Amino acid sequence: MKTILVTGGSGFIGSHTCLALLDFGYNLVVLDSYINSSVIALKRVIGLSKTQKQSAQNTLHEVRGDIRDYKLLSKVFVEAIKNNAPIEAVIHFAGLKSVEESVREPLLYWNVNVEGSRNLFRVMDENNCRTIVFSSSATIYASSTDNLLTEASELKPCNPYGKTKLAVEELLRDLFENSENNWRIANLRYFNPVGAHSSGEIGESPLEKPNNLFPYICQVAIGSRKQLQIYGSDWPTPDGTGIRDYIHVMDLAEAHSAALEYLFSKQSKLLNLNIGTGKGTSVLELVKTFEKVNGCKVPYVFSARRLGDVSKTVANNQLSIRTLAWEPSRSLSDICRDGWRWQMLNPFGYSERTH
Repeated sequence: MKTILVTGGSGFIGSHTCLALLDFGYNLVVLDSYINSSVIALKRVIGLSKTQKQSAQNTLHEVRGDIRDYKLLSKVFVEAIKNNAPIEAVIHFAGLKSVEESVREPLLYWNVNVEGSRNLFRVMDENNCRTIVFSSSATIYASSTDNLLTEASELKPCNPYGKTKLAVEELLRDLFENSENNWRIANLRYFNPVGAHSSGEIGESPLEKPNNLFPYICQVAIGSRKQLQIYGSDWPTPDGTGIRDYIHVMDLAEAHSAALEYLFSKQSKLLNLNIGTGKGTSVLELVKTFEKVNGCKVPYVFSARRLGDVSKTVANNQLSIRTLAWEPSRSLSDICRDGWRWQMLNPFGYSERTH
């Protein structure tokens, strides 16, 4: 059984991926600072795992800490070796992720996302672990196009968050091209992960005001917020609202397992892969689908565009489908249904059960 280090594994995407990895049979070490996530998430992941509960507990070890902490990271790798379960690969989610916040605090984002990643890669290299799946983003692409984005599309992020993601990709490319050692790297460029596990036990639980659209819709629908703000009604799209590629978080989680298996089958590899559905949905279309599927109302108002936003971002996902033998299988209706189940069962996110 291979041991995988998952940084930021208690977050929204991380927790769902940990579940997919456990079900695949991996042994996990999860490192998280819990700055923007909950300690409850991984406990629920263990309860949901298809493996026996006791077995799942034995194969998921939690470590609280920051990827910028060199001594802690080194200790994690050394202790894994002492336990005869050396870390053979890393899935790297840890980092800050708000476009809006990154515009206000670029120094913070470059420190956490770039310097933290550099520190992680240094420790990996020192411990002969050179297989990594990196949580990248579609925000690294140029701001607007009417065409589907391919992995060869122009890279020109328009906000500090996207710039930090691209910087980490470039650092990984340098490691791959200039190191004497064989690195195996998959940069997964996410589009818009949404929804929740179908059980409603794990989902997106923003600790403060949501940065993303979908949890905002859920909070308005349940009544914890008065109305949804839609940023911009004058985008160059059919209904004037921004178009995005919304992918179910469990489809995204399964892409990580597939990417990891692919890398393990190679001696040396650098992959850049779009992880999306290839289908564009406007903000208004998402709201209307959510209302129809769940039989509820989502009041909304239009407000000014946000700094760093773009009109349309939709993936060409054919390279991922061909390379990984993976493809998204869940629909927009599934996304709305599963996300609403999570919200109904957890109206205050994970915090409700911690009081």
